[in-house]
Amino acid sequence: MKRILIVEDEQRISAFIAKGLRSNGFTTTVVADGVTGYDYAMSGEFDLVILDIGLPGMDGFTLLGRMRDAGSSVPVVILTARDSPADTVAGLEGGADDYMAKPFRFDELLARVRLRLRDERSTEATVLTHGDLSLDLRTRRARVGDRTVDLSAREFSLTEMFPAQRRPGAVPRAAAQPRVGVRLRAGV
Repeated sequence: MKRILIVEDEQRISAFIAKGLRSNGFTTTVVADGVTGYDYAMSGEFDLVILDIGLPGMDGFTLLGRMRDAGSSVPVVILTARDSPADTVAGLEGGADDYMAKPFRFDELLARVRLRLRDERSTEATVLTHGDLSLDLRTRRARVGDRTVDLSAREFSLTEMFPAQRRPGAVPRAAAQPRVGVRLRAGV
């Protein structure tokens, strides 16, 4: 039975979601604040998180960012009243697997939950590591030691080209030239 964490501070909404999910065969746990939500999400006991953004203690964007920074690949469906395009983009680029605005239809939420739980990419490696360098493929963030850097699309594309089996910094000439768009001199 799949376990779903619901991080929602409005008791009426969380009870409605939990009841619907339980009646469809899921095990649910509800928490009402971001700090507790983060602790539960990082416990390794859940297969999916349904996350509100406007939470006491720690907002959902921060919670999600900390989860992804810590290496969690648990699927996250954001369910929030914040429906602006900027919030949607922030949530998805911040590592959410899906984003739904309130008010919502339960059958649509259920379909999205089922989709994320059967999504095979959630079992794939989402972080490439070489030495103290790690590249998060989902959030497009690079980490070296304690320093995390959000990469632009071009930076991400270039960084992704560095295979772990090559010596750090070595890029095959044939791979670099078409992507960078510059002609390399001999010996470079």
